[in-house]
Amino acid sequence: MRRLPIVMVTAVVVMAALAAPAAGRIKLATLPVRERVEIQLENPKATLVEEERVVTLLKGTNHIDFSWTNTRIDKWTILFRPLVPGDAVRVINQSYPPGENALVWEVFAAGAGSARVRISYILGNLRRTFSYRATAEHDEKSLTLRKYMRVGNFSGEEFGVSSVYAGFGDVFQKEMGLQESKEMLIGKFLQVPITKKFVFDWRKGQRVPDEPNQRYVTMQYVLKNDEAHKLGQYPLQYGKVRIFQKDGRGGEAFTGEDWGKFTPIDDEMKLYLGLARDVKVERTVKSNKRHMVHGNRYHQEVVLQYKMQNFKKDACVLDIEEDLNALRNEFCGNKNRDAQWELAEQTTDKGKVERKSARNVELHIPLPAAPKEADKKPDEVIFLVHLWFRNEW
Repeated sequence: MRRLPIVMVTAVVVMAALAAPAAGRIKLATLPVRERVEIQLENPKATLVEEERVVTLLKGTNHIDFSWTNTRIDKWTILFRPLVPGDAVRVINQSYPPGENALVWEVFAAGAGSARVRISYILGNLRRTFSYRATAEHDEKSLTLRKYMRVGNFSGEEFGVSSVYAGFGDVFQKEMGLQESKEMLIGKFLQVPITKKFVFDWRKGQRVPDEPNQRYVTMQYVLKNDEAHKLGQYPLQYGKVRIFQKDGRGGEAFTGEDWGKFTPIDDEMKLYLGLARDVKVERTVKSNKRHMVHGNRYHQEVVLQYKMQNFKKDACVLDIEEDLNALRNEFCGNKNRDAQWELAEQTTDKGKVERKSARNVELHIPLPAAPKEADKKPDEVIFLVHLWFRNEW
């Protein structure tokens, strides 16, 4: 089996150089195999490979040839570093033979002998992806999160046993064969506290058939990437999350899967669980008035009403998300600027309205459990949001 790239070395011989054709290069002898390989995967678009070899050098100037075929090495990133104290071994020149995937270093050695050198380069088609397995406890208060990394080697090079580093966590020793993929468990986090959320989003939610004023409520697990929640060692990379729940009898049930977003330290990862068909929300516009101020400048006054019912046997908190830029555009036409808005006096309870950003708010509405009597309907909870959009035109 051929191994690429090929590294060769020779001493400069004056007579051989004079006898060689002008367009040719000196034929060189191959070196021993790599002593060590490290594959660094911090950057998803560029993989850094560092390899160490032991080179036998003659006293004086040596030629070291580095060539590759069918391998996506970025030749402008290749570096040669002697791991020898002082200037006993040093690079004095390098050249790129025309029309070849190769380069030649001229290396000066103060004396004959072996020298350890490090060669590094950026390599394409050596890819990594991340995935997760989240297993929630039966009470849905915490979960075990396992994080996996899959490395696929389609670079055209076979590396053998290598040190694989994702940019965080431990370094793994894996054999990286050609056209192979390897998956490794790189993190396991126990008893991670989670919050189960019920979320209503008018614009993103799935429509309820034959109910123009309703959208389905979705369920989410929310975990925070910080030390207080048994995480926070490093960011959580984007990847597919398979979600399971313990059944309380020693088994587990698959509940779904979602794509976890890239989650920096202190941020939240939200995992979609499905539709909560036993929580009903109806959203209507109770009032929409335009108040002219001067010329074509005006204020828009809007009152939204949310009518909610919880058919679940347990009480819950419903989180209602509103994008106020989109809401303003609904009544004032599309704008390319942020809305100037404020809550007004008809809002049912301003304390339950959380400002998440300049354009987003989230309402946190407690809903009582459904009555135990089968013939009774759940109480309706009504919440009003009174808004002024200022200085529109």
